[in-house]
Amino acid sequence: MENLLTPFPLSILILVFFFTGVISVVTGCTSLITVPVMLQMGIEPDIAIATNMLALTFLSLGGAIPFIKEKKLNTQRLPNLTILTILGSILGAFLVFTISKNTLSLLISGFMVAIAIFVFLNPQTGVKLNHDPPSKLSEFFGYLATFFLGIYGGFFSGGYVTLLTASYVMLFNQTFLEVVGITKVINVFSSLVATLIFIAHGIINYPLGIVLSLTMFIGGILGAKIALNLSNVWIKRLFMFTVLGLAIKTFFAAI
Repeated sequence: MENLLTPFPLSILILVFFFTGVISVVTGCTSLITVPVMLQMGIEPDIAIATNMLALTFLSLGGAIPFIKEKKLNTQRLPNLTILTILGSILGAFLVFTISKNTLSLLISGFMVAIAIFVFLNPQTGVKLNHDPPSKLSEFFGYLATFFLGIYGGFFSGGYVTLLTASYVMLFNQTFLEVVGITKVINVFSSLVATLIFIAHGIINYPLGIVLSLTMFIGGILGAKIALNLSNVWIKRLFMFTVLGLAIKTFFAAI
């Protein structure tokens, strides 16, 4: 493959990455859209995953900055969550060549449907601030989910932030807006760790990666600013719509 695509496919990728970046600050599921588009452009799977991971690092960084500037970031558990994410991502990045993507896609689509059902049956989940601290067991499972999802996020990331968002809303009693900020910071570390490992293996397309990283950085900033002006109800609606749509898409792509 050439280092940089010809103008037309490159323009398509830039548009897809920008608009996906804006929307996925809230919804996640970035890689479930961007990686298949890269594959359609003739980019080899390993290079597509690695180059996409570089762009995700900058998407997350761009998405985190407005939350930090507006002091809307809940840092209570952030150090522990970051450490667990880094450990999981290191393990996950080394699994990129060993896991069946079809099997994984079926599992992810199943998880997304389960999330949608849970959130639908609990209408106040993630909408109103819950001042009651989560139980010790619930908090333990929240940390456990962080580690295992970090493994997944380290080698593909499609649906990673979506599943992480749902986990924190359900297990840590947090609102959707709180979780959007936290997951952006966590995903900086998850994507960065995986990117460094991919760099060591020499499978990143740097010319393309730089263009798409800048695109997603701008998209992330814009998406975060939009999210900060939305109510938790609207964030939840966007989240639910995306989860159901991508669950269906992922399922049919895998069978």
